[in-house]
Amino acid sequence: MEKHRCHWSEGDTLYEAYHDEEWGVPVYDDDTLFEFLILETFQAGLSWITVLKKRENFRKAFDKFDYKKIAKYDQKKIDSLLQDAGIIRNKLKVNATITNAQAFMKIQEEFGSFSKYIWGFVDGKPIKNAFKTMSEVPANTPLSDTISKDLKKRGFKFVGTTVVYAHMQATGMVNDHMVDCFRYNEV
Repeated sequence: MEKHRCHWSEGDTLYEAYHDEEWGVPVYDDDTLFEFLILETFQAGLSWITVLKKRENFRKAFDKFDYKKIAKYDQKKIDSLLQDAGIIRNKLKVNATITNAQAFMKIQEEFGSFSKYIWGFVDGKPIKNAFKTMSEVPANTPLSDTISKDLKKRGFKFVGTTVVYAHMQATGMVNDHMVDCFRYNEV
C-alpha cells in the first residue's frame, strides 16, 4: 500500500525523504535549529527543493553550520563562499548568515539556548493544524509576524514572516502536514 504524502513533496525522492523523515518533526537542538534557520534564509525567494539539493554543499561550505565558527568568518572566507558554485551565492544572504550566527549566540546567552527562546513562543509544544488542502496553509501567521519582528529587533537578517513560518513548519513548531498525510499523526 502506497503512503499518502503532502502533495508538495511528491515526485522527487529527495523531497519525499525530507518530508517523510524531517519536515514537521519537533526540533529542540540548537545546532539543527540553526541549520534550518540558515537554509530557510537562503531559500528566501527560491524553491525549497533548490536549497535541499544543495544542502550537503552548504554543510561543507559553512563548517557543518557551526555557528561559533560562522560568527567569526572574515572577508577571505566570505569571498570563498561567494565563489562556491555548490551553494547559493548571494552576498546579502552570506553576510546575513554571519550576522545571524552572532545574534543566535546572543540569544543563547540570554535564554540559555536558542531552543528555549524560539519554543517559548508556543509554550514548548507544537501547534497542530488540520489542513485538508494546500490552499489552506498560510504563508505566514500573526505568530510568525511576532517572531519575525522579535528576531529582527535582536539583529537577525532575512527573517521575514514567511521565512519564519517556513522555519516553524520545518522544525515542527507547527504541524502543517495535511490531515490525510501519513505523517500527520506521527509528528
